[in-house]
Amino acid sequence: MFKISLVAILGLLFVSCGSGKGGNKGVNFFTLQQDRDLGAQVAAEIDANRTEYPVLDSASNKLVYEYIYNVRNKILNSGNVVNKDNFSWRIRVIKNDTVQNAFCTPGGYIYIYTGILRFLDSEDQFAGVLAHEIAHADLRHSTRQMTKMYGIQTLLKVFTGDRQLLTELTAGIVGLKFSRSHETEADENSVKYLCPTDYNAAGGAGFFEKIQALGGTRQPQFLSTHPNPDNRIEHFNNTKTTMGCSGAQLYKTEYQKMVSLLPR
Repeated sequence: MFKISLVAILGLLFVSCGSGKGGNKGVNFFTLQQDRDLGAQVAAEIDANRTEYPVLDSASNKLVYEYIYNVRNKILNSGNVVNKDNFSWRIRVIKNDTVQNAFCTPGGYIYIYTGILRFLDSEDQFAGVLAHEIAHADLRHSTRQMTKMYGIQTLLKVFTGDRQLLTELTAGIVGLKFSRSHETEADENSVKYLCPTDYNAAGGAGFFEKIQALGGTRQPQFLSTHPNPDNRIEHFNNTKTTMGCSGAQLYKTEYQKMVSLLPR
């Protein structure tokens, strides 16, 4: 175990205070570069494990990836993503129709399951979900949450090449449960990112409307610690109204065409 004096030094070296811009509050014991480095290592771990994470090949699924990257670009070019130029924002699609989820590593490596792509109805809904995941990385929620869970001393071991810990952290990030406050922040920033676009800025609410329609016992397990879907739907819509967002495009036909290209 590190001595107290060394912990104090590490704190001085690695502390990074939130600027307040974009809702980035509090203290993060990682620098932006460490977010990028950790994200790259986790992404490499995921990409190498094709059994557990069967990522769709970008060359043979060119049109699907083009469509998804176009949506990503509209979000990043809204002018509201603080770390637009600092993080990767690389996207990979995981072929698993039974998982209705997406996640983003530190540093902006985004993974989307085909299950959630098939579950959603329109492009504005997908843009809302994608913007939510971008927000988690942009606000650096992952490294905040993992520091709380594992401690700074443990996380720093990843940068020394601890493969076993990296594998554990990868599984942790994939199944990471954010705090209610982090989920609320990500929802708000989803609206903020979409507000300057022509999308319905509360598109993310569509996911929770569909979840709500399934009923309590059929809701995905990862929602068990999250704010109630009813509250999130209301919050999406209220945030859109408060921000004065005027976009209304759903792009349902275009989205369904993309989904039809997904391999079975």
